[in-house]
Amino acid sequence: MVQIQSKLVPISATCTEYAHPWTDSCFEASLGCYLYGILGSFKMYTAVYVLALLIRAKIPTKKDLKKTIYGIFQSTAFLSGTAVGYPLFMCSLRRLLGNFNILTASGIPAFLASVFAILIERPSRRVLLSLYVSNVATETLWNMALARNMVHPIKYGEIAIFSLCITTLLYYYKSGLHKKTKDEKSDSMFGVLRFVVGPYEEKDCCKFDPSTTHENKDGSWSASSSSSRNTVYHLVMQALGVYKRLIYKIKYLDRYHACLHPFSCLYYTMQGAAKMFGVSLGIQVILKLVLNMRRIIQSPKMTKTILFRKDILSLAVFLGGFSGIFRGLSCVLRRATGRDSPYHAIPAGLLAGIAFKQYPDTTLALYVLWKMAQITYNLGIDRGILPKVPGFTIFLHSFSTAILFHAALLEPTTLRPSYWKFLHSLSGGRIAHMNRNLLDVWGLETSQGLIQVLKQTNTVPVIKSIGGCA
Repeated sequence: MVQIQSKLVPISATCTEYAHPWTDSCFEASLGCYLYGILGSFKMYTAVYVLALLIRAKIPTKKDLKKTIYGIFQSTAFLSGTAVGYPLFMCSLRRLLGNFNILTASGIPAFLASVFAILIERPSRRVLLSLYVSNVATETLWNMALARNMVHPIKYGEIAIFSLCITTLLYYYKSGLHKKTKDEKSDSMFGVLRFVVGPYEEKDCCKFDPSTTHENKDGSWSASSSSSRNTVYHLVMQALGVYKRLIYKIKYLDRYHACLHPFSCLYYTMQGAAKMFGVSLGIQVILKLVLNMRRIIQSPKMTKTILFRKDILSLAVFLGGFSGIFRGLSCVLRRATGRDSPYHAIPAGLLAGIAFKQYPDTTLALYVLWKMAQITYNLGIDRGILPKVPGFTIFLHSFSTAILFHAALLEPTTLRPSYWKFLHSLSGGRIAHMNRNLLDVWGLETSQGLIQVLKQTNTVPVIKSIGGCA
């Protein structure tokens, strides 16, 4: 097929030939997407909201349950609104213009559907949704640029992004720029930083009071005479006694006067690294066991294969290393300068970011990038430096969604595999069944890209219907 050089030249295909070849009816195609979108959205958001309720570790009140149920239905309406709006606007634009072009083939319908759908979701969730789709869209745009040879892969690029952005956030944290009034809550990102690097790195935190700590000053571990007769028990108690005396000595080593943390600087560093390593490892093990429960029950021997994996240890090493390096270097800088300073976050954050090499995840790096951009923008607005743009969150979400849907239809190889699977599941396979052979005229090798993605993600172009509605 001869390629059309101009991407703006339209194709005269009908809705049935391109958008919904499985049915002649635009209404039936939209209804099928809507029904399957409701089912998929309800399943997903039920799991999300119930998990959020369980994480609180409190018995939910009647008000909490009512809020959760309402949230599930509202979020389901939002996502299914995108599912029905996409084919609806696509077919409407085809009827209005009489053809498809490279913009109306996917991008503009997705943008319009997102504007319509995001208004259904409650405002408090719009920022989170915008950050997520912007994260994926940023990676997609980079992949598009790579495919066109406009850029080249950057070694350790995700590590550089993470280090620079997390350093900026740590500077805000140590400067106290994130603190709001009593009626306002600071961004949840700073709660994460408080957990990872500790509350004593925050500006104006309470200094540790040694009088509040009660320790057995000799660091001894006593055992009853009757129990000591048991050799094994005696050895265990002796080992615990040695461990306690060692920890006691480390705790009461020198602590610099500018350090606000409890106990010695060495203990502070080791405690931070050990805590993050242990918490991360424990959470991952529990999640692996829960998510693979069926496989473990069917074959108990799989437990070793599931748990003893490098990726489980990598995240724990990264978080433990990040916390330990940042705490340790902060103490060194306080000793070197004689005081604490927000600027210490810059060298400490950059060096701690090197630990990200153990877990170089692009998704996490881009999330921190967008979170830093959001917080910086909000700080600029609060200080009158930047103007507040009305509707920017809605525009960002809609524009990012348009990029993702454009990629899913015209350049599927540039889309993150997990997001392709999400679209495939949400649409009941319809996203893969749209006729991409007609789009090859724009020279993007669209149909060949679809074959490659289907093979890579183990998905198939099969329409799943509900009640016989396609």
